[in-house]
Amino acid sequence: MAGPKTNERPGTRAVLRHCRMSASKARQVLDLVRGEDVDRAEEILRATPREAARVVAKVLASAVANAAHNDGLDPEELYVAACYADEGTTLKRWRPRARGRATRIRKRSCHITVIVARLPEERLARRRARAASAAAQRARRVAASRREEVPARAPEVEEPTQEETAPGAVTGEGSGVAQTEAGPESTTAEGAQAAEPDLAEASDQEEEGQAAAAEPAGAAEDETEGTED
Repeated sequence: MAGPKTNERPGTRAVLRHCRMSASKARQVLDLVRGEDVDRAEEILRATPREAARVVAKVLASAVANAAHNDGLDPEELYVAACYADEGTTLKRWRPRARGRATRIRKRSCHITVIVARLPEERLARRRARAASAAAQRARRVAASRREEVPARAPEVEEPTQEETAPGAVTGEGSGVAQTEAGPESTTAEGAQAAEPDLAEASDQEEEGQAAAAEPAGAAEDETEGTED
């Protein structure tokens, strides 16, 4: 049993009539997108270096807009169900040639039709599975990159506050920085206090030595005075 005719296929269609292009040129481009998803078909048309690709892309965009606004379909779930180009009117023109003769020029046109429909459930399920697997792989890559970045970070050091950095300041628990900084000053103060008695003792000894040295000199003067008398 023969399938439905091309112009009887279900779906949402868009038609461009009297396009100033031959049907054979339009069919070469339509063969590239027939049966493809809408997203894939748009990519193919953007990468095709033909004038017919620009025209077919506009017709495809019109069909997708009709499906979204008139039939309430999701544009991401559509595919090109059918596309064809029919012969249009042909304009006859004449071109003068040698020896008074003339040659006929045929300026052809065509009618381009694009039909889009919703993807079957099987293809939609496969697309969703591929999208889910791709999302899971992306999440795993992001998690792995984050795990690699964590050890590379430098350890954070808490900066001491002004109260902790003050000389000789000890605030209690958690003031290890202040205690370490105030430690040398406290040791120098204790050393100065311990050195004060040593200096006093040394000064006393010097005074006693001077007195002892002065006593013999005084005795010698007394003896010289006694001899003179």
